[in-house]
Amino acid sequence: MDGKAVRVRFEGHLAEVELLGPGKGNAMGPDLWRELPQAMAAVNAHGEARAAVLYGKGDHFTYGLDLPGMMGELGPHLTGGKAAQRLQLLGLIEELQGAIQAVADSRVPVVSALWGWCIGGGIDLVCATDVRVAAADARFSVRETRIAMVADLGTLQRLPRVVGPGHARQLAYTGEDIDADRALRIGLVNDVLPDAAATLAHARQLASRIAENSPLAVQGAKKVMDWSADRPVKDGLDYVAAWNAAFLASDDLGEAMQAFLEKRAPVFRGR
Repeated sequence: MDGKAVRVRFEGHLAEVELLGPGKGNAMGPDLWRELPQAMAAVNAHGEARAAVLYGKGDHFTYGLDLPGMMGELGPHLTGGKAAQRLQLLGLIEELQGAIQAVADSRVPVVSALWGWCIGGGIDLVCATDVRVAAADARFSVRETRIAMVADLGTLQRLPRVVGPGHARQLAYTGEDIDADRALRIGLVNDVLPDAAATLAHARQLASRIAENSPLAVQGAKKVMDWSADRPVKDGLDYVAAWNAAFLASDDLGEAMQAFLEKRAPVFRGR
């Protein structure tokens, strides 16, 4: 898939999703919101894909929402107070939320590789990925309160689960910029690498290690953790027990046991 704002490539068991802009700093305009769900659908429909890497073209991940580019869609809803206009704006917000949700709902884990700026809608997007790694020059900002907005595409729901409520509230209330070192300390990113090239290579290596494991087990682990995130531990235990009762038996499990006996690396086929 080669779109105006998103490109998808496949190599072996890995998918790569690249933000292309077309605005400065990969700003998130109409093309991005339309193409991102299509990109994730392509990843999920690809039978060989077991993990994905998400990154931005050029010097930045994304400057966030392309306000000038989006004014054609947002502008008519920002004046007047009629119920019909409010409902139209609600529908537009839900559409943008759906684009981010498509990343969170990916059947394969998504590793985001970040360098340069990751602002506003970019935080919404990376919080929907499973793992985040960053270059030393990466900068992050939940910028919405600084432009008289409330983040509405997932940051306020997902970021507290990633960094904890205290850090999330500070970032959301102040709109402050933080560097890669602080992002690492609070758990927003897992690793910090020297530069963009090293970051992308590390993300690819991490995704490759994920892809080496049984895709059935990896996707099951993702499904269980996603389901359990906002539920009591007991409910999560009941869910994973039912999951394994249904899906534990597989050719991959037999291959794992045989490989252990033969003292070799297993070759998983997702069956």
